[in-house]
Amino acid sequence: MHTVGEQLRQWRHRRRLSQLDLAIAADVSARHVSLVETGKSNPSAGMILRLAEQLDVPLRERNRLLLAAGFAPRYPERPLDGEALSAAWDAVARVLRAHEPYPALVHDRRWNIVMTNRGIDPFLTGVAPDLLRPPINLVRLGLDPRGLAPHIVNLAEVRAVLRTRITRQLAAAPDPQLTALYEELLTPGSEDASHPIESEVTIPMIFRFGGRELRLFSTTTTFGTPMDITLDEVAIESYYPTDPESAAFFTTSDANSP
Repeated sequence: MHTVGEQLRQWRHRRRLSQLDLAIAADVSARHVSLVETGKSNPSAGMILRLAEQLDVPLRERNRLLLAAGFAPRYPERPLDGEALSAAWDAVARVLRAHEPYPALVHDRRWNIVMTNRGIDPFLTGVAPDLLRPPINLVRLGLDPRGLAPHIVNLAEVRAVLRTRITRQLAAAPDPQLTALYEELLTPGSEDASHPIESEVTIPMIFRFGGRELRLFSTTTTFGTPMDITLDEVAIESYYPTDPESAAFFTTSDANSP
């Protein structure tokens, strides 16, 4: 494990901040930041968390900073469906139910699905059984040829959106398993060159089941001020129809058999 100073320096570089930038944001002297990073000053737990807050370090990594300095971890990691987080679980479940009949789900930092509403069920019909064994990975479910990939009309665009999101996620907080998922399913290929997405406001996902097309766009919701690692790392993906025809799919009996 790197020293706490080395880790803080890595996070500062990752955020593209100078020592002066960080010092001003944290209301400390640039000299003190330098002394902490070089190991010439042993920061208190409060100072570590103060600097980590300004560096937008994820809660899991803040615990690692504290451990590296000899302090106990500050943030717990409890199961979302456990008693300690029952209020959060109930709140998320209500959000998913309220979004019905449209699909919505919750995934963790590695895009493993934690919870879904009933609007997701029709999309799982015909998916290879091994892709549905927990933990179900949303990226693999969408891009694997045995999953939803054959039904996504604009697969290259959807892959490009996922690539952008996960690239940003890895830049913010590197993770070996997420990197492996990226390398497995999202490494750019020649077929992606003609699908720039930077100028788009939103990219719909276009599904074709039989002769019927469904057009959906998604929004992402996260907890605003989590104090638990689990809550810090989960996100709610809500999907909305972009046209009346797609909306009608979810409000008729057809939604049971895409």
